[in-house]
Amino acid sequence: MMIIETSWEVCNKMGGIYTVLSSRAREMMSAHKGQVIFVGPLHDDLPQDFVPSVPELLSPWVDKAQESFPLRTAVGHWAVPGEPAAVLVDFRPLWVERGELYFEMWQRYGLEGDKGYGDYDESCLFAIAAARVMHSLVDALRPRRDQVMCIYNEWQTAMGLLYSKALRPELPTLFITHATTVGRSIAGNGKDLYAYMPYYNGDQMAGELGVVAKHAVEKRAAHVSDLFATVSKLTAAECTQLLERSPLVLPNGFEGDFVPRGRKYDAARREARERLREIAQSLTGIEVGERDVFVSLGGRYEYRNKGIDLYVESIARLRQSYRGKRRIFAFVLVPGWVAEPRADLAYLIEHPEARGTALQHPTLTHWLHNMQEDATQSHLRHLGLDRVDERVNLIQIPVYLTGQDGIVGLSYYQLLCGMDYSVYPSYYEPWGYTPLESIAFGVPTITTRYAGFGLWAEEELAGQAKAQELGIPVSVLARTDHNAEEVAEAIAQQLERYATGKLGTLRDIRSACQRLAERAEWKHFYKHYLNAYKALKKAK
Repeated sequence: MMIIETSWEVCNKMGGIYTVLSSRAREMMSAHKGQVIFVGPLHDDLPQDFVPSVPELLSPWVDKAQESFPLRTAVGHWAVPGEPAAVLVDFRPLWVERGELYFEMWQRYGLEGDKGYGDYDESCLFAIAAARVMHSLVDALRPRRDQVMCIYNEWQTAMGLLYSKALRPELPTLFITHATTVGRSIAGNGKDLYAYMPYYNGDQMAGELGVVAKHAVEKRAAHVSDLFATVSKLTAAECTQLLERSPLVLPNGFEGDFVPRGRKYDAARREARERLREIAQSLTGIEVGERDVFVSLGGRYEYRNKGIDLYVESIARLRQSYRGKRRIFAFVLVPGWVAEPRADLAYLIEHPEARGTALQHPTLTHWLHNMQEDATQSHLRHLGLDRVDERVNLIQIPVYLTGQDGIVGLSYYQLLCGMDYSVYPSYYEPWGYTPLESIAFGVPTITTRYAGFGLWAEEELAGQAKAQELGIPVSVLARTDHNAEEVAEAIAQQLERYATGKLGTLRDIRSACQRLAERAEWKHFYKHYLNAYKALKKAK
């Protein structure tokens, strides 16, 4: 079977969907004998993870159709494990067709494109451009109709699926929603998502929350697609209620090749811990020991949805109660509105002999444009965490960790190697790659039952009472709409148990983490996709 898949995040790292696709690629290439093509957006410059060359699979298309295709494209490989073929398409010329295209979508599907705002237009025009690329690829490569699957991810590509079904209804389609527009909006606006889930109407809430256009195109694609799927049982219930179609569950896996092994891992851990020590010492003026504890939370800057609020609250509680000998440094690795790296901090990192007392703003590695309004900084000031403590401190690193930020100089995965513990007390998390990545790198983690990964981990650890009691490798908290204080206290207690040596040896912890992570690799999870394709083929 030939798989042609599109997403806004193909060769365009923005969030978790990039991790889904890039880590899944190798297993797809193996399962489908290399017949895999990704379609992504083409901007002015080629992305760093795109290798411009003509894969053998795409030679017929390049020879027959690329030059005459009406939009600018780039052909190559996606530089991720498996190195699948990739076509990037420049969708910007479609702006002149926008009115005509939206009128057609209104006629066929009742979509009101004029109610879209923000990234709606850009996403929908890319989706249509991607669908046109898919059609051209199918025409040139000529796979059998029952031996091709076109996959569209998230509402950003939903209009492409609808466009394809209008013009080429014979092409099988799979629509994957990784999080519903309305569900994310309910949670992000401080409303109780779970307590009232059975009573929410998706169309009504879309109007109330101002996401009518995004919800409408997402819901229509869910109903028109041949296969509709999501990533966890948690989100499946959400889709059933808000989109009014029950989806398949295709859980997200991970690719073990992203994790260094043996001596390479040890070297990466030493490098990351040394950099964390330099940052912490330079900011706080405290001498950081080799056995001091580094904790982190990473992800998107969704303060409530990602549980950043509870993480900060738990560190404030820990500061009040902790009496252990090892100091604890908690990091927030979430991109904010960054202005520039701090020159004073960069100087002290390079000149350790100049270190003395704590710097002004000892909780921040980069200056922000919105220093007074930033949610994390405001919360730290409110709780008194903006002042240095001898035992427990919190540091915000508000940048995308690519290794080019001017202070850290390491990627997110490189820095993760240096952590001792991670915390992801999410309120809204359809799957939850960050805790899965954490245990894959040998770092124990805390998550919640409001994360798809948390539910999966709890099921996998069922019956292992000792592992659950000790929090090795995953501690899953029973978060609800109204127990924030209880969860914050549980996080503080768990971190204290780790720092005081009550959770076992580092070697045992790391081994337990990696054993569980291995069970979540794509080689175990991709079978769900294959079963879905077989079921559709049999039904047709």
